[in-house]
Amino acid sequence: MIEAAVSINDELLDDSLTDEQKSEIKELFKNLKDPWWRITSGKIYKIIIKGEVSEDGEQLTEDTVLPFIPNRHQLRFMKRMWNRNLILKARQLGFTTLVAILWLDHALYNPNARCGIIAQDRQNAEIIFRDKVMFAYNNMPESLKAMFPTASQNKSEVVFAHNNSSVRVATSLRGGTIHRLHVSEYGKICAKSPDKAKEVKTGSIPAVPTTGIIIIESTAEGKEGDYHDKVQASIKREEAGREANRKDFKLHFYPWFAADEYRINPDGVNITDKQHEYFNEIEVLMNTKIDLEQRAWYVVTLENDFSWEKEVMNREYPSTPKEAFEVSIEGNYYHKQMSIMRKQGRILKIPKLDLPVFTFWDIGNGDGCAVWFMQMVGMEYRFIDYEEGHGETIGHYVKLLQSKNYIWGKHFMPHDADHKRLSEENKSVKEMFEDKGLLNIEIVPRITNIQDGIQQTREAMPEVYIDKESCALGITRLDNYKKQWNEKQERWSELPKHDINSEGADSFRQFAQAKALGLIKVAGQNRPKARKSGNWRTA
Repeated sequence: MIEAAVSINDELLDDSLTDEQKSEIKELFKNLKDPWWRITSGKIYKIIIKGEVSEDGEQLTEDTVLPFIPNRHQLRFMKRMWNRNLILKARQLGFTTLVAILWLDHALYNPNARCGIIAQDRQNAEIIFRDKVMFAYNNMPESLKAMFPTASQNKSEVVFAHNNSSVRVATSLRGGTIHRLHVSEYGKICAKSPDKAKEVKTGSIPAVPTTGIIIIESTAEGKEGDYHDKVQASIKREEAGREANRKDFKLHFYPWFAADEYRINPDGVNITDKQHEYFNEIEVLMNTKIDLEQRAWYVVTLENDFSWEKEVMNREYPSTPKEAFEVSIEGNYYHKQMSIMRKQGRILKIPKLDLPVFTFWDIGNGDGCAVWFMQMVGMEYRFIDYEEGHGETIGHYVKLLQSKNYIWGKHFMPHDADHKRLSEENKSVKEMFEDKGLLNIEIVPRITNIQDGIQQTREAMPEVYIDKESCALGITRLDNYKKQWNEKQERWSELPKHDINSEGADSFRQFAQAKALGLIKVAGQNRPKARKSGNWRTA
C-alpha cells in the first residue's frame, strides 16, 4: 500500500497547492514506510484533550485538538516493548491513547490484522473507540486518509477496505486470532468482575500468537487477581535474573516521580520530617532523585485529593511496585479500621505469653477452613497466630493445634458446626472435633444479618492488635474482604464477595460476634496446670 501511495505522489501535487503544501506532502510520503516516524512525528495522528464540564453538563472549557507526539513515558515504553507487556503505572500517563494509535497504525499498514482493546466497561469501550481510535483516523491528513477507506464501522469496530484489517474495542474479545491485544485497567476488571477477568485470561490472551503483542495496563487493585499474579511473576523472574521469553510478561513500571508534570512550587507547603524520610527511602530504593517541587506535589495531592488516605495514594500514584499493591480500598469492608490500626501501630510483632489462647473458626461449605488465635491482655485482644487450609481433614486441624502447645481457652465455631452432617458418622463438626480430643468448643449463635456481624467486627477492631508476621496471611484476608460488584448497576452491592479471602474474614467475624455476646471470658490470668495426658493444655 505504501509503495502505491508513493507512486501516485505526483497526482496529489496539483496546481492548487502552494509550494509549502507540496513540500509537506512529499515529506509525508517519503517517511510513510517508517512506523516510528508515523507514530512520533506529529504529522499523521491527532488527539483530543477534553475540556472541563460542570456537574450539570455545561462545557466550561473548550476541547483541544493536538498533534500526537509521545511523551517521555510513551517513548520509553515503545523502545522497551516486548511481545507480552505489563504496565503498572501512576494515573493519567496516556498509555491507552498510545496503544489506540499503535493499533490503528498497525491495522492501516498491515493486511488482515486483528487489533483489539478490552475496556473495563461498555461506556469506557465506546469512549476509547470514538475519542481515541476513530478520532485519530478521522483527523489524519485528507490526502492520506483517502487511501484508507473503511469497509464497515459501528460503535465498537472499524474494518478497512484496502486490506481487510480491523480495530475493535469491547468489554470482551473471544474467538479467532488477535494479533494485537490491549487490556485496559485489568486490575479493576480482576477486582470487580472475576468472570470477565477469567474470560480475558482463558479466552483473549491465548488468542494472541507468540509473534503478536499483548499490552496489559492498569493501576493496582490489591493483592489478588490475575493482574497482581502476573506482575508478581514478572518481578520474581527479573529478580532471579532470567531473561524473558516470548511467553513471559515483561513488567514496565512508571512511578509518579517519573512524570515531569507532577511537581509544584514548594513555597508554603509543609513537608514533615517523616515525609522527607519517606522520600529519602524511595530515592535509595528506586535509585532516583525526588526534588523539593516533586515532594511538595506529592504532599499536596495526598492532602487535597485523597484526604491523607495513603493507601489511595499508593494505588493511584505508586512509588514502588510493592507499594502499589499494598491495599485496595474500593468496596473493602474493613479498610478504614485496618488503616487506623496501621497508623496507631497495632499491627506489630506480638510476644506469645503463657496465657490462654482462644480460637475463632470458619468452616466453609466447600473445603476451606480458617482459624484465628487470640490472647486477652487486659482490654487488648491480641491475635498472635493465623492458620488456613483447603481440602484437609478434621484430624489435620486437631494435630495442627496440638503442635502449637498453647494453653487453650475456648474454641469458638460458627453455628453450622453444630449441624449434623449426613455421612457414615452422622455427627456434627463439633462432635467430630470432640471425638479427636478438642474440648471447650463453643458455638457462636447464628446472626440473622451478616451486615450486623460486619458492623460488630468494625466496632471491635479498636481494641485489636495483630501480629504482623504470624498473622500476615490473615491480615491479607482482612485487607481484601470486599463487597460484590454489581455489573448491571455498576456499583458495589451490600453482599460480601465470596472468594479466597472469605473464610479468613468470616472466622475473624466469629471473634467480634462472640465478643458482642460476652462469650469471651478469662477465668484467671494465672498459668493453668497442664493436662497430664496428651499434649493438650486448657485453661
